[in-house]
Amino acid sequence: MKLGFLGTGTITSAIVTGLSSSGIHSHPIRVSPRNSAVAADLANRFPQVSVASSNQQVVDECETVLIAVRPQIAQSALAELRFRPGQNVISLVAGFSVRRIAELVAPALRVTRAVPLPSTAKRRCPTAIFPRDPVTVELFSSLGAAFEVDTESEFDALCTATATMAAYFTFADCVASWLMRQGVPEAKSRNYIAQIYSDLADTAKESPEQSFQSLAVDHATKGGTNQQVVTDLTRDGVFERLSEALDAVMRRVTGQHS
Repeated sequence: MKLGFLGTGTITSAIVTGLSSSGIHSHPIRVSPRNSAVAADLANRFPQVSVASSNQQVVDECETVLIAVRPQIAQSALAELRFRPGQNVISLVAGFSVRRIAELVAPALRVTRAVPLPSTAKRRCPTAIFPRDPVTVELFSSLGAAFEVDTESEFDALCTATATMAAYFTFADCVASWLMRQGVPEAKSRNYIAQIYSDLADTAKESPEQSFQSLAVDHATKGGTNQQVVTDLTRDGVFERLSEALDAVMRRVTGQHS
């Protein structure tokens, strides 16, 4: 199977790197020439990767095509291309429903959506997929974990949750910056907090039978300092405001559907 990418940005680079760096994907990969610097870098690093002369050449030569262009140009970019009935099309375009993509890539019939993250480069990415499709699942399972969902609204919710990544690092930075104000060196503050949160993530992954709320209770001794921080943040509406922010992102995501 030859894999093709329309759009050669950060996510394409991450996926190709993840597939190629360990030899888990030995099939040829064609990337579009739109971002010439990224395309050339991928072709130079990985022997199975080559740069097509155009987006149409990617479509003509590949059985599976990943659409990784920006939403602002997706409509015009896809309208210029001619797809085939038997192709597998995987859309990474935020805010474009399966129906909308299917209309743009007709007569191709096998259309799925996926939302891979930069961590695909290290093969530890959870990728949401809709609808269920064995080719798409196999591809992203090799890059971490494939999360198949049954409805597009569920897929949109998982997409929305990815909007918290920068907030996570901002939260960690807030705690590390507080440590620095207490006189702890910057590198030590940063690494200490990173290790704490890494261990907490491992605990959650190793205890799938426990809810996050249950884990929070386990880490908050009654009358202790962890409980104090949760109580203060809850009182000030921090978690409620986070939920409201996610509602706003969800409206943004679903509002782009046709």
